[in-house]
Formats: sequence, C-alpha cells, structure tokens
Amino acid sequence: MNDPDFWQDKNRSEETLREVSSLKSKIEPVKSLHTRIDESAEFLELAKDEGDESLVESVSSDLDAAEQELGALEITTLYSGPDDERDAIVSIHPGAGGTESQDWAEMLLRMYTRYAEKRGFQAKLLDVTAGDEAGIKSASIEIRGDNVFGNLKSESGVHRLVRISPFDSSSRRHTSFASVFVYPEIEENIEVEVRDDDLQIDTYRASGAGGQHVNKTDSAVRITHKPSGIVVQCQSERSQHRNKDYAMKILRAKLYHKKMEEEREKMNKMLQKQTEIAWGNQIRSYVLHPYNMVKDHRTDQQTSDVQRVLDGDLDAFVEAYLHKFTTT
Repeated sequence: MNDPDFWQDKNRSEETLREVSSLKSKIEPVKSLHTRIDESAEFLELAKDEGDESLVESVSSDLDAAEQELGALEITTLYSGPDDERDAIVSIHPGAGGTESQDWAEMLLRMYTRYAEKRGFQAKLLDVTAGDEAGIKSASIEIRGDNVFGNLKSESGVHRLVRISPFDSSSRRHTSFASVFVYPEIEENIEVEVRDDDLQIDTYRASGAGGQHVNKTDSAVRITHKPSGIVVQCQSERSQHRNKDYAMKILRAKLYHKKMEEEREKMNKMLQKQTEIAWGNQIRSYVLHPYNMVKDHRTDQQTSDVQRVLDGDLDAFVEAYLHKFTTT
C-alpha cells in the first residue's frame, strides 16, 4: 500500500484493502482477547490478596464473556476452504409440485435475504421469475461480506417443507421441495475461459408489477454457455448492459465452481450430477405439521423454533456443518 503506484490500479487496490481488512478482522480479536485474559489474571491476584469477593465475581463475569468470544473465534478457524472468504451467489429452484413448491422457493429466498440482513451482509436480488399463481420459479441473489461462501456452502442441496397447504381448500398436509445452489463469486483476475463463440445471448422484456412498472424495452438478459449447458439470466437492472455484466458474473462463478469440482473430486458433485429434487435427497427438513421441527440430516442439528429459522437464524446449522465437514 506504500507503493506510489498503488492507487493507480483501482481493482488491485480495492482487493488489497479488502485483504488487509480481512487480516485485521482475524488478528485484532485475538490480540484483544489476550489482553482481556491477562488483565483478568492480574485482577484475580489482586482479589486474592485483598480477599475481595465482589472483584472475583466481576472477573468471573468477564471470563464468561471472553469464553463466548473465544467460541466465536474458533468458528473463524473453520473457514479453511480455498473459496470460503469469497462472496456468494445463491440460486433457488422449486421442485415438482407447482404452486406449493414455488411458494416454498420464495420462502427460502426470504430466509436467505433475512439471514444476510442479520449477519450484516449485503444482499442483491439479481434475477427472479414469478410463479404462475404464487411463489417463484427461480431466483438468484448475490450476497457480499466476510466469509459469505464459507457460511452459505452448507446450504447447497434439497430443502424439504411439510405443512398444511394454504393453497388446498381441504387443508391437507403437503410436502414440497426446492433446491439451493451456492457458488463462490470470483474476482475478475481469476482466469475462467469464456469464449464468445460458446455463448448464446438472448434479451427479453423483464417482468414487472404491471401498469406503469412494466418494462417497455428488452433490458433482461439470458446467457447460455453452450459447452456446459449452463444458463444464467439477470433482470434486476434497467440497463441491458448492466444486466449482461451481472449475468456474466453469475456464469463465471458457475464455471469456476464447476472447474473446482472437477479438479477436487472430494468436493460436492452437485453440478456434475444434479439429484432429483424429491424424496430421499433432502439435506434439511422443515416441518410445520403435525409438529414443529427443523432438522439437518447431515449433522443432526435440529430445533423446534421453525419460524426463527425461516426468519434467517441459520447460525446453529452453519456452525454444525463447519464443525463436521471442515478438514483441519
């Protein structure tokens, strides 16, 4: 950063500043915790010499708080994957079942948006296709912040919902499925070969609320990568150019993820062989009837507070996944 030419390259300087911020966020809490523990040890010696029970209680309270901070620091050591510090793109797709599954997909979109808000991340809706009657047919959101992919990689897979259907006049119980795919967002300086000849770029009119909100130009962009069959789209911006840029960002992230999977067979194989969004393949179940429970079938982490989870409180499930599947 002391290089006179440092600020000449905006992309390089921003990336370096982000790296500095990331390193400081790891180092400063550890130094602060060391200081607090050292001070507590000194106060304990003082309390012992003077027989001050109130000081002992105060130090004990401080150490309890320090223990909680230590637990939070332990979680940060579990972000050991090569992409864990990156931002993420989350894609959501309903399974078979029409309106039921499309409504469930929209509930998941809300859950991840609320999760991002609770964690102080920035969430941007890149694309959404509304369902025929309710819910969504697909959605993609970009989530930016510290260790976003490290947190959200646990969410890739099939999510199952059991509830009394709000769309069934007979109030019968229904089971719905939706799939979630999480990709690390990559920087421009990481090479992912995308040839113009391999792309089919289509434009279309973005969907809107109707009336004065209907787009009158073909600003939405859909890009098909012909060799891999990957299709991405974006309609969040009014500018066709910006929508194309975001769509290319999603495409590059998906191609990078696919490349990493092929090079590391031990990683999740979802892009190589997508499993059916149905029975037996779910990673997590959300049950609203006949009882309340959310259970992750990989870690056995569970809670009866379903609404809290649907409101974006995913920390317990993320941490359980990191503890079980992080290689140290």
